[in-house]
Amino acid sequence: MTPDELKACCLEQNAAWEDFPFPGNPELSTFKVGAKIFAISALDQAPLQVSLKCDPEIALQLRETYPAVRPGWHLNKRHWNTVTLDGSIPDRAVREMVEDSYDLVVAGLPRWERLRLGQA
Repeated sequence: MTPDELKACCLEQNAAWEDFPFPGNPELSTFKVGAKIFAISALDQAPLQVSLKCDPEIALQLRETYPAVRPGWHLNKRHWNTVTLDGSIPDRAVREMVEDSYDLVVAGLPRWERLRLGQA
């Protein structure tokens, strides 16, 4: 998966948008729904990596299945994985991880915001 494909995958999610909230790290893209982050990536970094929110049990399974999936770097390691996109994980699996991260974040939004997104 290329940086452009990762960015497109994140922005394909309903009402997702890109932000650069860290003044000390302006190249770090965050992808949000509402005001909540569901993906973080330095898109110009090599190798390309993305941090994604994940159900804790699934996070452990993914780490056991793929060596390129590690506990979230500088994040809550129980709820976040950092995924190295080095070609060892099928693009389809990465897309599913992005979608799962988005869904987890949406589920935690206030009801009025989920209604606005059509996800009550």
